Amino acid sequence: MSLNSLNPQQLEAVLHTEGPLLLLAGAGSGKTKVITHRVAHLVGSKCIDPERVLAVTFTNKAAREMQARVAGLVGRSKAERIQVSTFHSLCCRILRADIEQLGYKRNFSIYGTSDQQRLIKDLMNNINADHGLSPDTILWKISDAKNSLLTPEKFGPFMRGDLIGEMAKAVYPEYQKSLKSYNAVDFDDLIMLVVRLFDEFPEVQERYQNRFRYIMVDEYQDTNTAQFTLMQRLADKWGNFCVVGDDDQSIYGWRGADPGNILDFEKNFAGARVIKLEQNYRSTANILNAANTVIKHNQKRKEKTLWTADVDGEKIGVVKCIDAEDEARAVIERIRHNVDAKRMAHKDHAILMRTNAQTMVFEQELRFADVPYVLIGGQQFFDRKEVKDAIAYLRFIVNPYDEVNLLRILNYPRRGIGRTTADLLIRTSIVSKEPLWKVIRKARMIKGINARAADALAGFTTLVEDHKRWFRSGGRLADTAKELFAAIGLEAELRREPDSREKVERRVENVQEVINAIATYEGRDSKPTLSGFLEKVALLDRDEPGSDSKEKKLAKDAVVLMSLHSSKGLEFPHVFMPGFEEGFLPHKKSVSETFDVDEERRLCYVGITRAREKLTILHADVRMKYGKAESRELSRFLAEIPEKVRQEEARAGFHLAAADENISMSDMLAKLMGEEAE
Repeated sequence: MSLNSLNPQQLEAVLHTEGPLLLLAGAGSGKTKVITHRVAHLVGSKCIDPERVLAVTFTNKAAREMQARVAGLVGRSKAERIQVSTFHSLCCRILRADIEQLGYKRNFSIYGTSDQQRLIKDLMNNINADHGLSPDTILWKISDAKNSLLTPEKFGPFMRGDLIGEMAKAVYPEYQKSLKSYNAVDFDDLIMLVVRLFDEFPEVQERYQNRFRYIMVDEYQDTNTAQFTLMQRLADKWGNFCVVGDDDQSIYGWRGADPGNILDFEKNFAGARVIKLEQNYRSTANILNAANTVIKHNQKRKEKTLWTADVDGEKIGVVKCIDAEDEARAVIERIRHNVDAKRMAHKDHAILMRTNAQTMVFEQELRFADVPYVLIGGQQFFDRKEVKDAIAYLRFIVNPYDEVNLLRILNYPRRGIGRTTADLLIRTSIVSKEPLWKVIRKARMIKGINARAADALAGFTTLVEDHKRWFRSGGRLADTAKELFAAIGLEAELRREPDSREKVERRVENVQEVINAIATYEGRDSKPTLSGFLEKVALLDRDEPGSDSKEKKLAKDAVVLMSLHSSKGLEFPHVFMPGFEEGFLPHKKSVSETFDVDEERRLCYVGITRAREKLTILHADVRMKYGKAESRELSRFLAEIPEKVRQEEARAGFHLAAADENISMSDMLAKLMGEEAE
């Protein structure tokens, strides 16, 4: 493995293997290259047993990319023995091996958001039917508590009169009891339970400490309290703990990320070495100057300055528009000009927005102008109702204690088991303290259940038991799933729905995609099981939703529309940042509610550093609000960009085209007159 391609700071980071190390990796500084070379150096040059190396990332995509790059450096056999995974995948493996010590069975289910919401809604209704609160809000509160490692006993509302906090305090303990009775956990439990496991069983913690003697964590600025604690426990014995991140790109505070974890690294890990990666290989000098001067206004940060050996490049374009529609048309003019002049393809352009509300106008105008585009961050494949219904059958077959999914499929497709029968079954289960599945299997003995409902329940139990045996028989999982969906009449049920033929066919195709996903899993796993497939589904990242994944969308020759949050880690030749106004960026909630303008500035910094060659900032004089025009104020962040690296750009497409050296003024006038005549 050659290290000649590394710059001095990158080389220093790769060769420093012992003791705690903080790599402050600025945007576009080649951190993935450094991480992979460092791992390869450990198992190659240093001859460390690959099984003693752990690399943790936030997404499955990043983990796959890292493993593939390491394989290219040291060979596949060594790379496959290195544990490269996400936080949740790592904890899932630990719990599959040791969760029985906490009173769970190893075949536990992992509840997704819809399962959690359904369970919390039922618990809220049991507590107070007139609360008027959203299950989403309560779920967010509980999730936030778990990310801070607050158990139900330690959790409480932060202020008097906090109705959401009071409801969360009442629901949280019942929610945990229900999950355990169903032999289920949620995503936040995966980390929280491992920390608890280490607390209560030190020998388990020591076993994993001895296994993982060299630990690396990517995107460390995005870690929350639970993730920080987990890594601290694992790294405590040997101290060979390397973290890579950039506090200037910490933009997920709303979901628990604590930039203090990276800012206080030297305090938390004595004797830590700090290496800064400041040479940028992505953007032009003008773009980096803009980013550097904006982010320097944040006080709590690690000092670093991005620089490049590249040219100054074009100045930052600033475009003043009339309103939202005018802003969208200004963007489209520039895209068309670049494409027509063969400077860039459609996919070389990205429109990065602070809020989802900004998307609609751009979609409308792009369609009207017949400009191809893709929207990143829409509804994900495994979040669709028909897919959830299909997966619910598979989840219940694996785990009969999973009562949320049992209730979801009990009368879907419709089989004559009404709400009255379901309520009677639930009450019987509560009184007898027996699992709901056991109660259903002896439904004929329950007073109040009529013969028709009893027959339907008997048919349901036979169907489930038969397919449970078939899944265990060793046959192909995909074939068995296909037979199951046919037996329950899932496709016929979808075709009965009163929607357009196009929508119905799309839903049917989505169910077929579930079968395709199982077949793909079988082809890749040496020992495929239904529980293994469901675990893969549960651990899928939000940016990896199957057939319409982010990677596939980005591969199309189409303009990219996405949020600033979703853009992190990506880069584009030409980036547009519309809505550069107070209320959008910084967002009004950050200013009025949390007062965390620093995170908004970091979000602005992330957006600026996505651009490689050209950055265009746009703002409008007025925008519509509740049907009325409202005046807008320029973002404070625009004033923080030095005047020497930005320039006002004309709004009209005429000025853009006339500036092209290949088009004369007379040709341009002739072109415009011809278009006008048409």
